[in-house]
Amino acid sequence: MSYHRQVADWKRGLRKVLYPAYEARVLRRMSGPLAESLPRHVGVMLDGNRRWARAVGHDTADGHRAGAANIEPLLGWCDEVGIQVVTLWLLSTDNLNRPAEELGPLLSIIADAVDSLADQRRWRLHPVGALDLLPDDIARRLKTAAEATADVDGMLVNVAVPYGGRREIADAVRSLLHEHAAKGTSLEELADIISVEHIADHLYTKGQPDPDLVIRTSGEQRLGGFLLWQSAKSEFYFCEAYWPDFRRVDFLRAIRAYAQRERRHGV
Repeated sequence: MSYHRQVADWKRGLRKVLYPAYEARVLRRMSGPLAESLPRHVGVMLDGNRRWARAVGHDTADGHRAGAANIEPLLGWCDEVGIQVVTLWLLSTDNLNRPAEELGPLLSIIADAVDSLADQRRWRLHPVGALDLLPDDIARRLKTAAEATADVDGMLVNVAVPYGGRREIADAVRSLLHEHAAKGTSLEELADIISVEHIADHLYTKGQPDPDLVIRTSGEQRLGGFLLWQSAKSEFYFCEAYWPDFRRVDFLRAIRAYAQRERRHGV
């Protein structure tokens, strides 16, 4: 065995010993001094599946499957620390422009993952996004998962597929206009009364708290259109790990970093 291989194996073994103790210490702090500072709503940008696949010599679909397999563990970690709402960005509206040979398998992987989450009945699933842009069978599966978990007394999980922040705001304004047109409100009257709250009431996440924390994996440090309206006062945490490699210790570090910040609420 080469020296470098021995060092790598030694480091992996050391991590297996040290990480559980580190995670336990962080969790104790979560239930102690930091308990009052934990986020209610966490948004997660599950980024890096394709780059992970290239790095390990697998094809793109394998990367998406590895990413899908990490969703359930994430939700379990969120349950551990008492998160109330999680929004998972699984597919952007821009992603719909990917080649058909990639998009088709990706949509099936996402639908299978959502079906699996629904079957467990641990979480209340809520699709958010432009479902009308999806193939009918995929949109139907997402809606069925939401209906099947509507009575679950668990964490609310927003499944953002396909999602774009600009599209959401446009949809909210369109919905608002249709609502007032049905009431007979003129455009002049609507212009006089429209407010931030009116638009917020027509977002995909209406009635939910805005995200306190947004996590993005893969090292990218940009929103890319994720929850543009809702994240105006959010805190952000950027993690270098590709999504399939995102671990419990990475999640706990993000939560700890959030809890230790002095929030200024956008000021």
